[in-house]
Amino acid sequence: MNAAACRSRKSSSGWRAYALGAGAIAALLATTACQPAADDAADESKSSARPSATSAATATSPGGSSGEGEEGEESGDTGGENDSGTPLCTLQDLSVSATNYDGKGEPVRHILLVATNTGDKKCDVQNAPEVMLGDAQGPAPVLEGDVPDEPVTLAPGEKAYAGLLATGGHMDTYEVEFMTLTLGSPGGEAEAEEPVELSMPAASFPADDGQRVTNWAGTEGLAMRPVTQR
Repeated sequence: MNAAACRSRKSSSGWRAYALGAGAIAALLATTACQPAADDAADESKSSARPSATSAATATSPGGSSGEGEEGEESGDTGGENDSGTPLCTLQDLSVSATNYDGKGEPVRHILLVATNTGDKKCDVQNAPEVMLGDAQGPAPVLEGDVPDEPVTLAPGEKAYAGLLATGGHMDTYEVEFMTLTLGSPGGEAEAEEPVELSMPAASFPADDGQRVTNWAGTEGLAMRPVTQR
């Protein structure tokens, strides 16, 4: 091979090598240039799959507008307080008297019961007292139609009233020589206290199976009006 042909072959080989090298570099640059776009797309896809901090806070915020927050507020309102929060009176808190409502010296038929709070704190009386007239087989029944009202709250020195009808024009009349009273167990949460004996409004008086008692009331008139109409 002559020198000219050799130079021609070397020149051709060198050009091809240069062309191949340039092509590889171009391909490498193209691949590198496309890579950030793909990474960005992947990052964007991951970002859209996660809730933002703002949306997460709204979903769990008690004061937010989401359903979960409102439900949390409603379930927190339990309420559940007692009507008065005042304890019931016991016989140790009270002084109870019985007087002839028909007047001194008159036959005893209508009796006024007065309970005075002699303690140093407020307490409630409710429903009707349990009154036994002498040897009766049980306490005087509560007057028909006399529905229990709200408990009567007594501050120290204040009074509650109940009316007692001794005779209702029925049969089985007997003579009463003593009478007792207890508050019963109006709330049902404890056993009834032992009854106390009351001072008699007269030495003795008649009673029959028409005897009735009213619920405790805040005034004398409310207590006595139902029984004086009998």
